Amino acid sequence: MADEYPSSMPTPEPESPSSIPFNDETTALLPKAPLADAQTNTPQYRQWLAEIWFLTKAAIPVILAYTLQNSLQTLSVLIVGRLSPEALATAAFCYMFAMATGWLIAMGGTTALDTLASTSFTGSQDKHDLGILLQRGIIVLTAFYAVVAVIWGFSGPLFRALGQEEFICVEGSKFLHILIPGGLGYVWFESMKKYLQAQEIYRPGTYVLLITSPLNALLNYLFIYPLGLGLYGAPLATGISYWISFLLLVAYATFIHGHECWGGFDFRRAASNLWPFARLAFLGVIHVGTEWWAFEIVALAAGRLGTITLAAQSVIMTADQVINTIPFGLGVAASARIGNLLGARKPRDAARAAHCAAILSTILGTVILTILMSTRNVFGRIFNDDDRVVQLVADVMPFVALFQIADGLNGSCGGVLRGMGRQWIGALVNLLSYYGGALPAGIYLAFHGWGLQGLWVGQCVALYLVGILEWVIVGLSKWDKEVDRALDRLDADEAGDNYASRIGEATVPSEV
Repeated sequence: MADEYPSSMPTPEPESPSSIPFNDETTALLPKAPLADAQTNTPQYRQWLAEIWFLTKAAIPVILAYTLQNSLQTLSVLIVGRLSPEALATAAFCYMFAMATGWLIAMGGTTALDTLASTSFTGSQDKHDLGILLQRGIIVLTAFYAVVAVIWGFSGPLFRALGQEEFICVEGSKFLHILIPGGLGYVWFESMKKYLQAQEIYRPGTYVLLITSPLNALLNYLFIYPLGLGLYGAPLATGISYWISFLLLVAYATFIHGHECWGGFDFRRAASNLWPFARLAFLGVIHVGTEWWAFEIVALAAGRLGTITLAAQSVIMTADQVINTIPFGLGVAASARIGNLLGARKPRDAARAAHCAAILSTILGTVILTILMSTRNVFGRIFNDDDRVVQLVADVMPFVALFQIADGLNGSCGGVLRGMGRQWIGALVNLLSYYGGALPAGIYLAFHGWGLQGLWVGQCVALYLVGILEWVIVGLSKWDKEVDRALDRLDADEAGDNYASRIGEATVPSEV
């Protein structure tokens, strides 16, 4: 049985059948272990294969969850689009704007939980510290989201400044006003997912979204058509779906699995020592945002190259949003895995997991590349029947296909860096690669004879630079020191919590 588990994982103790949870997702809370990794007689190649298999199993439910999350707004756009072309344009633009702002807080800001919560799970002496981190994350990310809510509140003048059509400025602003409460549900849902993933519980997000995704479609239809809310029924339905998703995930953690690390509400401890979390969350937003914003810039540039070029870019970007869930999901699984191993003081296992994530992402990227190249001449017809659009998609597809290997490396190695608490490195590499060279070069090529191919040449160059540089940085990491840094973060966090507790006790008057 020992060969069926990575050497870094605790071997399950025999249990009675009645004590085994139905979802087989329990993982023992590991005590602080000695710095040296446990030695086994398992051959090295089997340890590597076992780690790759472990990451694959962990990543699949995460990938499915992000795919279903994307489907919520995709279905909303498809349903509202039947009202009119203006309604379609408004909904698509507003969701794109929400993704580049509010959803970025959820996806990028919660990477701080990837770092801190996963390490706390295996490294902290008090298992309830994980619950405090969840509460701290909700406090910090709600504050971040409040800034976004203000931006959405004044989105009308902002859209006019960006040169958008007047109907988007008026109707889009109202659309975002209605979406503000629902966006907070998205942030809290993502935080709750990371709380469970830190405990190596990966499936509940998928279970929940399998319920709320069809429910979201039903609510969109009911609000938009029978109830007569029109365009504004879409953000209301989507927001309700996000809050239901959050509440279902809380119910799962409360009644099924995940409540072991919840010690109850403690606002005083959660609200103390906020800066380390806020710093990691902000860097996570920049790390993820620099890539997302680069794609938005490419979309704007494509719009200036003509209608056919914009249509082809829309086809490619719609497909890539679905494909991107694979490297991003693998990166999330890698973040939690690295954090768990660092907290358990297993530097060699952490190093192996990091390289296995990169290797797995390369394999998956190669498979996607093969599929895209084999379907390049017909791929565009999935979305559009115009022969000019289909041909342009086929012409650009080799660059899009090559892009997938680099995107996989960026997702996996970026996830490893987040698990190590080094979000700033990923953010810096993205800034330099995209905005320092690749985007300007791609835009220059696009408007000097290369067209859409020029934009994707720039994207390919940027992401290969990012992926290779991040893998080199991961490979050169001193993993013993990364263990020390991870435990130092825990000690600093615990010291801040203990100080807050002492202050709280000092302010409570003693009974007479």
